[in-house]
Amino acid sequence: MQDTSKIKERIISILNFEGPNFPSPIASKLQTSILFTSAFLSELVSEKRIKITNMKVGNSPIYFIPGQEEKLEQFAIKYLKSKEKDAFVLLKEKKFLKDKEQEPAIRVALRSIRDFAFPEEKNNELYWKYFLAPKEEIKIPKEKIEEKKPKENTFQEKKSLEIFEKKEEKTKKKAQIKKTTKKKISSKVNEKFFNKIKEYLSENQIEISDIISFSKNDIILKVKKNSEEYLLVAYNKKTIREDDIIKAFKKSQEENLKYGILSLGEPLRKVSAFIEALENIKEIKKIN
Repeated sequence: MQDTSKIKERIISILNFEGPNFPSPIASKLQTSILFTSAFLSELVSEKRIKITNMKVGNSPIYFIPGQEEKLEQFAIKYLKSKEKDAFVLLKEKKFLKDKEQEPAIRVALRSIRDFAFPEEKNNELYWKYFLAPKEEIKIPKEKIEEKKPKENTFQEKKSLEIFEKKEEKTKKKAQIKKTTKKKISSKVNEKFFNKIKEYLSENQIEISDIISFSKNDIILKVKKNSEEYLLVAYNKKTIREDDIIKAFKKSQEENLKYGILSLGEPLRKVSAFIEALENIKEIKKIN
């Protein structure tokens, strides 16, 4: 990974070759972290070079290149569950479904599979169109159009739909609470820290030329400013100690580069004093 533009082009190449995918397999091929890969994927979505699904598997959406929509069917068949899969299969078979003619659970599910079910209105009636169905006008039987009297169970159907929608919302909220783990909290902290670094680099016109390492505690990058390349060690903590500076120094020796340090706070007072003392030192020698 030489620079951000090359990383993005590699992601586009992977998606072109393998089709829609999750961040994790893409990160493996790039040999970098999921967090960094997700950040580049988000930028490509913002640039409208790739698209993202509403559907998520776990916490991960699916990324794809415009024109690869047909390949999303395999993810629906594999990962949609219960009534959502039933709604998908039914809509795929019929191509068009009249909303009010479906049972309440299917109506709720159709509203959930937004990648595969597109709403369309005809004669003040709501229909659902399969996402790969040809762009043609919905054909409605004549007797259906002339039907003026509502079904006797319309009110009951609405009430049932409301119950299903509320139940679905409660289920989703419970699932979200259960999935809140230390790992997710750590991921959010990492993402926030990474975004701060990106903001700092952007404000100071510093370009990332390579990613040396990435962990929840620190990020080590090769960066470039005014054609000068150096090592940047960013610590995800508020206090910098002597061993943090030594670690950065040793890494800079390995890379044969000068180095800089970023942190969320100031160094310890004694560390700052030590750094200041070193600035004007000429030499240190041993007397025999």
